[in-house]
Amino acid sequence: MSLQDWYRFGWIRPHQTNPEQIAELLAIVERDMTDAASGQLSPDWQFGIAYNAALKLCTILLYAEGFRPERTLAHYRTIQALPLILGDNRKNDADYLDTCRAKRNTVEYDLAGQTTPEEAEELLDFCRDLRTDVLAWLRNNHPDLIPG
Repeated sequence: MSLQDWYRFGWIRPHQTNPEQIAELLAIVERDMTDAASGQLSPDWQFGIAYNAALKLCTILLYAEGFRPERTLAHYRTIQALPLILGDNRKNDADYLDTCRAKRNTVEYDLAGQTTPEEAEELLDFCRDLRTDVLAWLRNNHPDLIPG
């Protein structure tokens, strides 16, 4: 499966990005990672904010490749694009983030207190590594999109 297949299925649509939009998304990532690490929030909120940072990193990848998800299953598709863009070795990362997506939905909409501090920290550590990989990928594949 490829992004072109997804496009033919109607799961994603073309999107033209630019360095300013990538910079804005990276600013959200930085803000969210800082807030999630602050220790001032419940583990549920730390987890949710770290999840948002990871989602934005996946969004950067998809935008840089010239696509955005359709509204139906947008978070799911954005996350599942990770191995399509960075390689099959990232399939487990996409599966991990999809598990995080489901947990984030639970703690945001249904039940409080379902996230441990360790889970929040694990996701934040994942985000730090993913940010490094996304920035390296941008430098190698889309240097014209690197901000500033």
